[in-house]
Formats: sequence, C-alpha cells, structure tokens
Amino acid sequence: MIFIENKLISDEVIEEQFVCDLNKCKGACCEDGDAGAPLTDEELDYIVDNYEAISEYMTDAGKTEIEKQGKYVYDKTFGWVTPTINNEICAYGYRDDKGTILCAIEQAYNNQELDWKKPISCHLFPIKVTKSKEDPDLEYVNYEPREDLCKAACHLGVKLKVPAYVFLKDAIIRKYGEEFYEGLDATAKHKAEMTN
Repeated sequence: MIFIENKLISDEVIEEQFVCDLNKCKGACCEDGDAGAPLTDEELDYIVDNYEAISEYMTDAGKTEIEKQGKYVYDKTFGWVTPTINNEICAYGYRDDKGTILCAIEQAYNNQELDWKKPISCHLFPIKVTKSKEDPDLEYVNYEPREDLCKAACHLGVKLKVPAYVFLKDAIIRKYGEEFYEGLDATAKHKAEMTN
C-alpha cells in the first residue's frame, strides 16, 4: 500500500497496466453493474444546474427515466447514483452508430456547453475510491477492473505498457490535484527502480 495525503492507495494502481479499449468493450461499464454511477454531493447540484444542456444529448428513454426517478437516486450500497433504464444502461448514456455507449454529460462538455466532464467515479474507473468508516479523512484508492468487461483494456494496457495510474492521469489530477499525482508518479518510479 502507498500512503499519500490521507489516501491509502493499493499497489495495483501503479503496478497494473490498463488502457480502455472502447472498440472491444463498447463502453459496457455504463450499463453493467448493481447501480448507476456514484455521484458526489457537488455533482448532484451540477447535474440539476446543467440538465438542460445535458438533456440535448440524451435518449428519449433516458429523459423519460429522469422524469420518473429524478436526476439522481439514492442507493443503499453506493449512496447517490445516476438513474438507470431498466437497471441497465445509465440514463445519461446513449449508443453511437457503432453501438458504443457514450455519455450525454461528456458530450455537452466536449461541445463546450459545460465545464464538468462527467461524474468523477466514471472518469476514474477502474480506480474506485471509498471513504474509511472509522476515519472520515481517510480514503482507500483501489484498482478494481471488472474481470470479463475489462479484459480487453488490461490486454491493451500490457501491450502498450501503460500503468493504470498513467492512463488515468487527468482523472487523478481532477480528483486530488497535481501534487498528489506527482507524489504517486514518484513513488511508482522509485518502486520500479527498486525491482529492476
């Protein structure tokens, strides 16, 4: 384990290799799981405040689900999450002409209609962050790809020799800042030197 700024980071974050392979997985993480994407308290307000721009890229089914359930829902296990359609695809997801699931929030961001890329839990995947129940200031940062779903991403990461934390650099900096990422990178390089 690596300890940086009250964060306990599993060694797999720096040791395992991972690069999303959308051509193979088709964005299946947006429809496979026990609930929608976990949301922070700040993200709840962001979705409400920017829903008009986001909804331009949503499917009719997604908008209907939002009307039924609300812009976010509470899950006993995961807390606040995005709603899903029939417990499958995220209500904010849509498929392109190749069948790949894309995100309406990210599409609005890409078109410069808002300055929030997507939920941080989606941006960080397959890194998952959980808070300690004993110490509210402590967070666990773990590497948790889905075994079947992420097989292609794990293979591509190995092929390209890209560690998970490097692939997720933008997301990690967005969550914890440049200084945290630099500390993680320095630790990874030091560990690599020690093993060579």
